[in-house]
Amino acid sequence: MRTSMYPRIIGRVLVTGAGSGLGAAVAEAVAEAGGTPAVIDIRLNEAQRKSAAREVDVSDRAALERAIGELAEELGGLEAVVTAAGIDRCGRLDQVEADEWERVIGVNLLGTVSTVRAALPHLVRSHGRVVTVASSLALRALPEATAYCASKFGILGFSRALAAETAGQIGVTTLIPAGMRTNFFDDRPEAYRPAPDARLNEPEDVARAVIFALQQPPHCEVRELVICPDEEPSWP
Repeated sequence: MRTSMYPRIIGRVLVTGAGSGLGAAVAEAVAEAGGTPAVIDIRLNEAQRKSAAREVDVSDRAALERAIGELAEELGGLEAVVTAAGIDRCGRLDQVEADEWERVIGVNLLGTVSTVRAALPHLVRSHGRVVTVASSLALRALPEATAYCASKFGILGFSRALAAETAGQIGVTTLIPAGMRTNFFDDRPEAYRPAPDARLNEPEDVARAVIFALQQPPHCEVRELVICPDEEPSWP
């Protein structure tokens, strides 16, 4: 009879967007599960900078590649990557500046791709896992969210193709969270913020779903994982 290897040891986990919100919650959950988080964000607090950490804009591919290489060397490898870095720019297509619209794609989609590409050799060696962070808006399009929807639809397509391409080498999970109670909405105009009574998940609860995916035994994959409040209107 085969002995179950669940839960799998978490190990060394690179987390982008770890300065706040879901990324910070994932890094904390990794540490609580006995793993070692390596954190990347454009801005980290003093406590985060004391660990394996780099302050990098994930849309700067060259700087990101250097940072990931340094962190992997510092830790002696990587078992997993969680790509939680993300931004948004709301408004009609003709009202959002082209540079701002394209920056959403640069951070959300291209930042995800660049992170995975740089970490891939380390993950193949460890037979590790990638958790990409999409959104419920990777499944449902809304007006005045063209940049965000394009980036998150892109992450979903990229992740599905990556899973097919790397089958048997690494695990790939796409996390599809609905709205969370974070500072993600703070810099938006009031019209684009959740209503005071909006049903939102706590990032710590969503982070537990990431740990669940990371702990799956070898040869068992959670390909896509939708996490939403019980009365979330955007799902299904």
